[in-house]
Amino acid sequence: MDFLDAYHLWADAHAFYDTTLIPSPADTNAPLAQQSAAWDERLAATPNGRLLRQNSLFDALNGNGTLHLLHVTHALEQINEQGFLYPSGGCLVGSIYCAPLTATDRGLRMHNLAAYVLTKEAPAFLDKLGVTDRVPAPLIFEINTPPQAYQGLAGVDYLRLGLIHLRIYCHLEYLLSKSERHRLRETVVARVKNSAAFLATAAAVAYRGTHIAARPFLRLLDETIPRLPILGYLYFEALAEYLMLHSASPHTRRLADIGELNNWLYKEMLFASYPNMAGKFDLARFRPRPSQLADLIHQVDPTIEINHATDYLVERISHLIAARLFAPGEAPEAWHHTRWEFDALSTQLGPLLGHLIHRELRTFGRYPDFYFYFDQYKALQAWNYWNHMDIVAPFNGTMPKGEVGINPAYPNLDYRVWRAEQDNAGHLHPAEQLSLTIAPRLVDIKYTLMRNNQWTAPAPSAA
Repeated sequence: MDFLDAYHLWADAHAFYDTTLIPSPADTNAPLAQQSAAWDERLAATPNGRLLRQNSLFDALNGNGTLHLLHVTHALEQINEQGFLYPSGGCLVGSIYCAPLTATDRGLRMHNLAAYVLTKEAPAFLDKLGVTDRVPAPLIFEINTPPQAYQGLAGVDYLRLGLIHLRIYCHLEYLLSKSERHRLRETVVARVKNSAAFLATAAAVAYRGTHIAARPFLRLLDETIPRLPILGYLYFEALAEYLMLHSASPHTRRLADIGELNNWLYKEMLFASYPNMAGKFDLARFRPRPSQLADLIHQVDPTIEINHATDYLVERISHLIAARLFAPGEAPEAWHHTRWEFDALSTQLGPLLGHLIHRELRTFGRYPDFYFYFDQYKALQAWNYWNHMDIVAPFNGTMPKGEVGINPAYPNLDYRVWRAEQDNAGHLHPAEQLSLTIAPRLVDIKYTLMRNNQWTAPAPSAA
């Protein structure tokens, strides 16, 4: 993949929140251009829609001078011994996973996402593993943003990485044998072919405005997720988006007053439906049963109107499938005319194939031995793009929830880091300055706080 090709793909993988909602002239003829613009307006008109562009995260990223971020680790002792902190993959690709902190005269106030991770999610992870000799450690990063740092708001949207995954695999596929490559292609083609009924349904909703009742749509989605795991991610993001934008709970309103979307809603929903998800943050498994969805939503927020929510999910998931999993600028042809061959599908459904391959490779034949390098190759491209753009702190652009990272490859990154202590009011205070270096090299995902599935020997720490 040459530089220009990779650069364009990474530019397309970012959501630019500081640009106009009106599509550019080059996009006006794209099948989904008008619909995407209509969705932007629709989301902005929701009860909490103003927070999509006016929020504390963007205030922090737009500000000049100092940026304070919280990083939570479960292995502070190992970090101190080695003197290095490594980034990990995931929704922020290859950055140090953090959440914003706001400086006050009483200390550093945590964003509600940070508070949830530190006080609920991280302890639940250690408790699940039966680890009693350590506690989650909060680290404060103080970053001095340089004058040349990008002043715009470009967030990486991991749902848009499908074509990048496909191109990287095509570049590295010769690490597999001919028979393995053939088997992998046949596997992903079969997954798509056996999911055509759902994909055709979503395409009808997205491209033709076909009305589909929520119950059968969600049942078909539930049946399809095991074959197309990326749908679990889309389902989760659409439901989380709805909850954050439509909640009218007192907690949500208090957070909105300080410019924050309520992250506790989707966190509580996730762990209420999957109690064992702590330490195994695998959204490919996110498929709450349609019959249980209403109870699950009301469990986390009784203010949500269920029928409105489920009708919204039909439209939103269908749009996301068309916008994120189908090739840009192409509406699918009649599904019964589809040639079920890898090369033919990659023209029309390249992003979907990329997402499927990216996940398949984690367990496919000998490739798990190489998977680290696949993600490292992807991280190198992301760092190259961020450095070209002078992005010091990339954020999760699927929605400005509060997930923000530190670009570990930024030249002459100016930062200090402290172990933090929390006071009775919940504010954080620097307790001990640490001599740590952020290293631009990915840590294996099995060592990461939100992706770990077993307790291993002491190893490098990351998000």
